Amino acid sequence: MIIAVAMSGGVDSSVTAALLKQQGHTVIGITMRLFAPHSSGIGSAVHDAAVVARHLDIPHHVADFAPDFSRLIIGDFIEEYRAGHTPNPCVRCNRYIKFGLLLDKARELGADLLATGHYVKKTVDPDGACHLRTADNIRKDQSYFLYTLTQPQLQQVIFPLGTIESKDEVRRLAREFALPVAEKSDSQEVCFIPNDDYVAFLESSGSLGASDGDIVHMNGQTVGRHHGTHRYTIGQRKGLGIAWSEPLYVTAIDAEQNVVIVGEQQGVFAAGLRAETVSWIVAPEAEEFAATCKIRYRHQPVGCLVRLVKDNACEVRFDNPQKAVTPGQALVFYRGDEVLGGGRIVSPLDL
Repeated sequence: MIIAVAMSGGVDSSVTAALLKQQGHTVIGITMRLFAPHSSGIGSAVHDAAVVARHLDIPHHVADFAPDFSRLIIGDFIEEYRAGHTPNPCVRCNRYIKFGLLLDKARELGADLLATGHYVKKTVDPDGACHLRTADNIRKDQSYFLYTLTQPQLQQVIFPLGTIESKDEVRRLAREFALPVAEKSDSQEVCFIPNDDYVAFLESSGSLGASDGDIVHMNGQTVGRHHGTHRYTIGQRKGLGIAWSEPLYVTAIDAEQNVVIVGEQQGVFAAGLRAETVSWIVAPEAEEFAATCKIRYRHQPVGCLVRLVKDNACEVRFDNPQKAVTPGQALVFYRGDEVLGGGRIVSPLDL
C-alpha cells in the first residue's frame, strides 16, 4: 500500500512517516508550501521535511498551495475580523487545504491513503462507515479542528498518532528513529501570524487599520473609546481602559457601527447559540437531539440540546449557561469520544 504523509517538518509528522515505513508501507512525503518561498533555509517546513525524507529514504514532494492558502485562509481570516468576528483558520485550512487540495495531490501521486500527524483516532465499522474519535492523548487531541471531514475523506485518511498516549512517547520514538527533528520545538498557534500577534498582522499588512469608535455599555452609556473593533474579542476583560465599579467584559462587537459593547460578567453568558454551515460526520437521526459540544478548542464539552433548522443551520441550548460564545468560532458536537459534526457560530442566545 502506498501512503502519502503530510510532512510539515515537525516531530509529529516525521514520526508518522517513520512508523508507517517501519510497518512495511511504501511511504511518500508531501510538504505544503503555504507562503511565498522567501524562507527556504534551515528551520523552514520544506527544508526540514526534505531532510527527514532523505533520512528515511522516501520520496519527497512539495505542493505549492500558497495562492490558495492566501485566498481561502488568510483572506477569509481578514474578512472575518473586518466583520467583527473571531475566526478559526485552522478549521478552514483542514477543510479546504489539508483534506481538500493535499488529499487530491496525494491521489495524483498514486497514494492509496493520506496520513497526517494529527492527534485523533479513526475507527471503521464492518460496513465501511467511518468514525472520528478523540485521541488517547487527550491533552493534545485535535478532533475539534477536524469536524468538517466527510465520509469519503475519512475513508482515504489515517492518523497513526491517535493511539499514542503522550507527546513524550512521540519524542522517544523520534529519537529511536534518529530523526533530525527529534528535539525540534512544537509549532504554536496560527502558522501565518508572527509571534501570535494577530493585531500586528492585520494592521501591518494594511488589511485593517486603526479606526476609532465608541465603547458602549449594555445600558447604552458610552464609557470609552477603542482603536479598531478587530482588537477585541467576546469575553475580553483586559485592555479595555475603562474605570467602572465592577469589572467589564466585551459582550458584543458591532463592526458595521464600529462599536464595542461591554457589560458586567453576567452579560458574557449565553443560554445557547445559533450556528450555520453545519456539517455532519454522523448524520442526525432526528431534528432534535441531545449531545455535548465545545465552543472553542480549550472548552470542556458541555451538555446541550440541538435543534436542526433549514439551510444547514442549527440552534443549540446549553444545559447550563456558557461564557463567551464567540461568532466566527467553531462549534463541535460530540457523543462520548466521537465527533458527530459541527458548524460556525453565528450568534449567542440570550439568557
